Amino acid sequence: MRNTARVLRYAFASAMADLRATYTWKSWGLAWLLRMLFQVTLFAFIGKLIGDPRVVEYLVIGNSVFITADVVMLVCASTSWERMSGTLPLLVASPAAPFTVFTGRSAQWLLDGLACSTISLLVLPPFLGVQLPLGTRLAVVPLIAVIAVSVYFFGLVLGGLALRAMAARNLIGRVGSIGLMLLTGVQVPVSFWPTPLESLAQLLPLTHGLGAVRAALGNGSASDVLRGIALEVVVGVGWALVAAFTYWRLTASGRRDGTIEFGG
Repeated sequence: MRNTARVLRYAFASAMADLRATYTWKSWGLAWLLRMLFQVTLFAFIGKLIGDPRVVEYLVIGNSVFITADVVMLVCASTSWERMSGTLPLLVASPAAPFTVFTGRSAQWLLDGLACSTISLLVLPPFLGVQLPLGTRLAVVPLIAVIAVSVYFFGLVLGGLALRAMAARNLIGRVGSIGLMLLTGVQVPVSFWPTPLESLAQLLPLTHGLGAVRAALGNGSASDVLRGIALEVVVGVGWALVAAFTYWRLTASGRRDGTIEFGG
């Protein structure tokens, strides 16, 4: 456990160095964050065109929470950077489990996504005519953090696939993100979809966590909130296990057939 914690700490330090190299406070606040806020606003305006305040509220909440998932899914692309930079063989040769390394290596997106989502949920509703108590909005931030971690492990699974299909790395990440947007109750209720897709949504991260957030913001019962977030944790653990197997399989097969190369 001590060695695992040490590896995670160093991997997280590397992730934060990547974040500092990617953004300054100005570029993050005036470009990246604004882009996310405008994305939520766009869908809220669609709700206003429909003319139903309940639809506007549904879209504002759904898309504010989805920001977390959208940002966190960047783990798919950033995981593939290790192969592009030629460091994947070194990671595989190290004593640490690759899954442990990759879990900490892109953790900057967790903080980024949670910050964007929280700011959106705290700032936008009053300007878009959605009346949600400030205290309740603050109270759901821990729920969004659980969603972020659950989606992160889902993204790690797709990142493992991207390491095998580098040319499609961005496509894999975007298809995964759009799939979450469509199926998990962000834009329309999960029940809108045919039964097979509705069943698939139950296995995806975000579905149950978003339901818990909606219950909390809509004065739902405590049991509904707890049930939703508990299911989100279960789904997240499931995807973490799949991710661990994915990276074990990647390294085992790569060692066997020599497909883990030093070149990008």
